[in-house]
Amino acid sequence: MNLLSRFGCFSLLLFCGAQLFAQNNSHNPTWWNKYQYLLNHPADNGAGPGTSLNAGANVDVSNECGPQSETFIAINHANTKNLAAGSNEIFRDPMRGYFSTNNGSSWGAVDLPLPDAIGTNGIRFGSDPSVAFDTQGNLFYGYIVVFFSNGNGINGTEMAVAKSTNDGKTYPSVTFFSFSSGSNHFNDKPMITTDTNANSPFRDNVYLAWDAASGGSASGGGIRVATSSDHGATFQSVRVDDPGGPGRGIGASPFTGPDGTVYVAWNDFANNVIAFARSSDGGATWVRPAIVSTKTAVFDVGVPAESFRRALVYPSCDADRSSGPHRGRIYCSWMDLTSAGTTDVFSAFSDDQGNTWSPKIAVTDALSFPVDRFNHWMAVDSATGDVNVSFYDTRNDTTGSRFMTDTFFSQSQNGGTSWLSPNLRVSSDSSNEHDCNGVFPCDAIDYGNQQGDYEGLASFNGISHPVWTDSREQQALAPGCRTGLAMEEVFTATVK
Repeated sequence: MNLLSRFGCFSLLLFCGAQLFAQNNSHNPTWWNKYQYLLNHPADNGAGPGTSLNAGANVDVSNECGPQSETFIAINHANTKNLAAGSNEIFRDPMRGYFSTNNGSSWGAVDLPLPDAIGTNGIRFGSDPSVAFDTQGNLFYGYIVVFFSNGNGINGTEMAVAKSTNDGKTYPSVTFFSFSSGSNHFNDKPMITTDTNANSPFRDNVYLAWDAASGGSASGGGIRVATSSDHGATFQSVRVDDPGGPGRGIGASPFTGPDGTVYVAWNDFANNVIAFARSSDGGATWVRPAIVSTKTAVFDVGVPAESFRRALVYPSCDADRSSGPHRGRIYCSWMDLTSAGTTDVFSAFSDDQGNTWSPKIAVTDALSFPVDRFNHWMAVDSATGDVNVSFYDTRNDTTGSRFMTDTFFSQSQNGGTSWLSPNLRVSSDSSNEHDCNGVFPCDAIDYGNQQGDYEGLASFNGISHPVWTDSREQQALAPGCRTGLAMEEVFTATVK
């Protein structure tokens, strides 16, 4: 069955008209994979409370049947044993939230709220999670909501920010905003951050950045940032870039400096650069001083480890908010192609709020054989000033095809000038999205998302918590699983 007969001519035209996908239609947004699954299958009912089954260095956070992907994590600086995380779900409508009160040794889980569906036979689901605490201990969970109905295509998308006052155990309030009909925008990749700087005039502002590929609307598309100055009750959205046509940027990463300056970087794939902007008035107005870097990979790369999708090019950035020698320095990391045709993770820094940037360097070990690194995340420790990056890495592959991945961790203790080597292996078992009991190839986890487009990392006071999608238990039986497969689980570990 082709797309035209499955979704109808109207919805197909909307999809093709969203120029977010014009560069490479093989990398649809991760919510598109969920849309296709839920369009043809009934959503699984509630997963119920979740708890960790593992007490070792690697902890299964989700402990749930079906695939989870696109992981994110945050630390409550007011009580650093309290962690919160999130992931996408493919078989179920809501987003999944996770919480830990013992430094990540065990986890509980909860569903995120969704609005009512739109229209007859309406369905809605969440996608693309990110989480952040403010200085008062409030937790904010950002995601998108996609509305559709069987046979009538996409009805629209909107942003959602849910708020928890008990470290993610419940989310009694949620703010929905920036609704766009299916014929207007395809919203994608929201990322959330908060201003936790003690002396900032915008302390505890909440910022959500995303890309909106408008259906021919030059005023509506581009990279957008919404600001809340009332603890998530309301958000005001502005366009940061000058799109020059819809759908020319993706993967917006917002972060704040110690003086309250808010920054955002993204993949400008029309000009093939990591673009950058800043605001000194709490997100009301923006300037674009300079690009972070040019690059080779335009939109995504077909890494062998991802058998059913492609690895997205996006920046992950942060600022040094410590009292150390590099206070105020800002950093960005991104994936790019190497001269050998593999992928690696690079970084650069700026000491003048983004007016100029250092030359890029790799954050990874130089190895004598082909290795792919992708789906990275960066976190600067606001207590120590250390710069940390976690990423998927295929160096331990035993298939000879760069199929097998591990999560690795890299750190710079000198302001991004150099990176410690060797990198630290965090995952204790490798994942293989191609593996079905050793039979190659197979379709055991062919639900589009696989690892998704990113993984998460949070760091504070010398301790880091990477969180990632892990398929080591894909053949494990999970109680109550309709499929009998654990598939992709959410894993984390504590790095000291």
